[in-house]
Amino acid sequence: MNFAELGIDEDIVEALATRGITSPFPIQEEAIPVALTGQDVIGQAKTGTGKTLGFGLPLLQSLGKNPEKGAKALVVVPTRELAIQVADDLKIASSNRSTMVAAIYGGKAYEEQVAEINAGAQVIVGTPGRLIDLSKQKLLDLGNIRFMVLDEADEMLDLGFLPDVEKLFAYTPDGRQTMLFSATMPGTIVTMARKYQNRPVHVRTNDPDEGQTKADIKQFVYRAHALDKDEVVGRILQAEGRGKTVIFTKTKRSASKVSEELVDRGFNATALHGDMTQEAREKSMAAFRSGKRDILVATEVAARGIDVDDVTHVINYTIPEDEKAYLHRVGRTGRAGRLGIAVTFVDWEDLTRWGHINTALDFGQPEPVETYSSSKHLFADLNIAEGTKGRIAKTKRPEGWKPGDDEKPRGGRDGGRANSGRTGNLRNSGDSNNGGRKDGAGRGDKDRRVGGNRPHKAAPAEGGAAKTETHGGGEHPRPARNRTRNRTRGGAPTA
Repeated sequence: MNFAELGIDEDIVEALATRGITSPFPIQEEAIPVALTGQDVIGQAKTGTGKTLGFGLPLLQSLGKNPEKGAKALVVVPTRELAIQVADDLKIASSNRSTMVAAIYGGKAYEEQVAEINAGAQVIVGTPGRLIDLSKQKLLDLGNIRFMVLDEADEMLDLGFLPDVEKLFAYTPDGRQTMLFSATMPGTIVTMARKYQNRPVHVRTNDPDEGQTKADIKQFVYRAHALDKDEVVGRILQAEGRGKTVIFTKTKRSASKVSEELVDRGFNATALHGDMTQEAREKSMAAFRSGKRDILVATEVAARGIDVDDVTHVINYTIPEDEKAYLHRVGRTGRAGRLGIAVTFVDWEDLTRWGHINTALDFGQPEPVETYSSSKHLFADLNIAEGTKGRIAKTKRPEGWKPGDDEKPRGGRDGGRANSGRTGNLRNSGDSNNGGRKDGAGRGDKDRRVGGNRPHKAAPAEGGAAKTETHGGGEHPRPARNRTRNRTRGGAPTA
């Protein structure tokens, strides 16, 4: 089966072929013929199984090769990263047509996005908040929308976007074709379908015998010690066949910390979380997609909807909140017909939560295996060579990298450089050229540096004796500072 046999026009088929996309996935085989008839569609398939082209190709083809300028199709997605990703996929598919695709999302200036709308973009891919904002300001007219798609609908509802989605439906005409695509089908989505769709055709490709997680994902659950996690992760990252890897953390701070720790251990990691600027987030994702960075440390919300085909491993550094979050996380791997590996760490205090997830997913592992970085089963399970350690270099950072670079891009509004753990604090920049302070060192310490290195702090020597400090393997004497101390004995001053 190929796309032409599904009824897709030759120019679109050729555009996909230039990117090596020639054979449709099952959800595409089911959804495309139905959508081409103009029928409303509910598409249900697990995350990472090709839903974007399942709705995208019929949408682009129905618009025609030279569509009239102005918004005709609206694709609503839950996250900024997914908006960029879906827009890029549609641009590839429509590259032989005059169709313009615009990504509309928060975190970036309005001007560029409004310019794309004013230029006549026919396909608008966006997040609910920014779409509503532009509509209210009369900068985006949704009154001529012929096709509306809700992508990753279950995630959208999980993130609390239902009221916004209902507003967007109200902004669009009743006669539109509506397509709703989701990995799961909770009652809220069924209710929405009944309210906003006209006799939709429900297509699904989930194998009822497969379970809720994809069969092509090998899953391991370990009870790990917090102080040993980084070492365990470092060893997993050296497993045979390990490619792009997504590591999930619970908090933004933890994502940044784990990313910096892995870089310090010699790995090519980058972070993705909500405290980063939109520019920094896009740079991280671009580096991850291109392979410049092969490890993405992300919070769950930031990584929702991320679709990167060649992710081989997912590591849950912290346990997901519930079974739905677990499915979304591990669904980042095992995509496009490839095998994937998912590793979940369960802390001692999270055993009850894991019990709920295990029961809900019928996982069959109520008691995670107690695991340390030295555990033989860790090496056997994940195909790690014997003797592997969790550090591949003393310090191996990407060229030009500094702690905090992933969180704040260089050349910020204040013109300052990113600093070690103190971004934006110029007093702690530690610039040796201007005598700036770092880690409490005063300006006057500059003359005490030997060979350009700052000496380590040491306790003052008693009696004014000279003391020796080591710098770069050599010893250099430095006289102790004379200090006057008033000592007390029994509360009374002594001479």
